[in-house]
Amino acid sequence: MSGCGRFGKLANGKRKKCDIVIRIIKSKDSLMAKPVPAVQPIELDCAADDIALQMTRWLSHLRAERRLSPKTSEAYSRDLRQCLVFLCEHWGTRVTLARFAALEARDVRAFMAMRRADEIGSRSLMRALAGLRSFGRFLEREGKGKVGALSAIRAPKIGKSLPKPIQMAAAKRFVDADERAGETRDPWIWARDAAAMALLYGSGLRISEALGLKRRDVPLPGAGDVLIVNGKGNKTRMVPVLQNVLALVQDYVAMCPHPLPQEGPIFVGAQGGPLSPRIIQLTMERLRGALGVPDSATPHALRHSFATHLLTRGGDLRAIQELLGHASLSTTQIYTGIDTERLLEVYKTAHPRA
Repeated sequence: MSGCGRFGKLANGKRKKCDIVIRIIKSKDSLMAKPVPAVQPIELDCAADDIALQMTRWLSHLRAERRLSPKTSEAYSRDLRQCLVFLCEHWGTRVTLARFAALEARDVRAFMAMRRADEIGSRSLMRALAGLRSFGRFLEREGKGKVGALSAIRAPKIGKSLPKPIQMAAAKRFVDADERAGETRDPWIWARDAAAMALLYGSGLRISEALGLKRRDVPLPGAGDVLIVNGKGNKTRMVPVLQNVLALVQDYVAMCPHPLPQEGPIFVGAQGGPLSPRIIQLTMERLRGALGVPDSATPHALRHSFATHLLTRGGDLRAIQELLGHASLSTTQIYTGIDTERLLEVYKTAHPRA
């Protein structure tokens, strides 16, 4: 028997370290495990029942095992449906599993050309191809055939577009509740919007991450300085939060007329239900004119500004990657192309021949 046997206590009544570790791991697993909603059986007029069944199983696999975000799963599902509709018209018959497995490269190119004709961007085309390849790999893994044509297609090229951060002074004004003091809306609502936007700029959260926070996730001012955020792909990460941001959140909580239970969302709408991201987007649209900032100033631009301003002040790229929750450093590296003036300054001061 190993040292972590069934006897959990020592002679002095204290628990063994291994027992404590096991209990912590079990507790953590129970907190992290979240029920994955079942995928409803899919019915397709353009496809036979056998491929509809595999599509249903594939979507369940994406959510339960791959743990893709609901939006990514929905996009993949939509792309595959569009492909099946196209193939049905292209071939003049319903798509069966056997026929899909015999897909040829020219069929895939014809589908991509049709989507391009609909003025679909390269990123959307790349995502569509990624979704089709994912379905093809799933079929191969399940022994339902190998769709080799999908791997023969080259992904469309994507131009590198730099994020458009908001100027530092304007970003601070966006999260200032006093900027909304003259609005006709209830004071608690503009306090809520200021607190939500402060989290986007102060901690670099995505809008879905900020609005997904529960009240128990946000410490009181002076009682903590870290948030546990559930991000893309249901991945959790720790991000620091400033005390003045926590103060804004607490001001909103104190003013909110609706009950905010610890297990419920901290940000609620006018009727007390979960707050829609569209509300924050509309708030920023109203403020853009008053602050004189361009249309590129969106909630996501506040997150871009968080990363850009950290980099400008000498922040480490790896640290910024962790704070943003990027899976790949290459995603974070786009911010290095923004502040060329600072990079030149660093070059001039650091290079021995400068």
